[in-house]
Amino acid sequence: MTVESHNAAKVPVRRIAKRFSDVPRPFLKWVGSKQGLLNHLTPFLPPSYDRYYEPFLGGGALFFYECPSEATLSDQSAELISVWQVIRDDPEGIIDYLRDKRPDRDLFYEIREARSTDKTTFAAEFIYLNKTCWNGLYRVNSKGKFNVPFGRSRTDSILDAENIRACSRALRAEGVIIENKDFRESVSDAKRGDLVFFDPPYVTKHNNNGFRDWNEVLFSWDDQVSLAAEARRLADRGVHVIISNADHKDIRDLYNGFEIIGFNRSSTLSSSPKFRGSVGEIIVVAGV
Repeated sequence: MTVESHNAAKVPVRRIAKRFSDVPRPFLKWVGSKQGLLNHLTPFLPPSYDRYYEPFLGGGALFFYECPSEATLSDQSAELISVWQVIRDDPEGIIDYLRDKRPDRDLFYEIREARSTDKTTFAAEFIYLNKTCWNGLYRVNSKGKFNVPFGRSRTDSILDAENIRACSRALRAEGVIIENKDFRESVSDAKRGDLVFFDPPYVTKHNNNGFRDWNEVLFSWDDQVSLAAEARRLADRGVHVIISNADHKDIRDLYNGFEIIGFNRSSTLSSSPKFRGSVGEIIVVAGV
């Protein structure tokens, strides 16, 4: 089976070897999560690789699908990385906190306004807020304070204890590192035969700095340019590189010469279903 790239080359697609239901699922409801796009991503994974890198971690859908024993997981959000570290180190503490919690507007705002200083409790609060806020959006104000409003939950279920334990087991593999770093620093030691998956904020030249309202760490058009340059350096030294991004001429131009595969998906970020249309995304592949 083949798919068309933007330069009309043919890219072989390998069959998916395992069912998504057999692996841990992201423990966070994350805007931009690739959980629903794994069918698009997994065909471009190399048959084998050494170390896995995911510098824009978010919900970590591809990591949990692969569950590699050697991985470097990173993000510039210190809060997010702290939550991942607690999932690894103290899953039972998270489970104990969330066990009797249900979506509740008053509780949501009580937690949002007075966050705990205890690391495990803070991580559990982060998950509760994430599961009950509007669209799972992670956004902070200029003071670094989470400010997303309460959302209308489809279910009363906050806790999936077995999945949290499964996520923790995957993260406790001896070769898995979780760190708070810039994407450039986090992949600096990637070498031939490794796999890097970049899933950056979707910023184009025309909406430069447009991600300011969705993350406490600004990702600008200059960062997109820097990311493309980093991807070329990695590919030149034999690293397998896969990138997801917006399907826009600005982005395609950055990756001229790479394999570029376009597809459409449904957008869910709008508060009103009538404004939720189809959006274009691309997968950029090099060295595979």
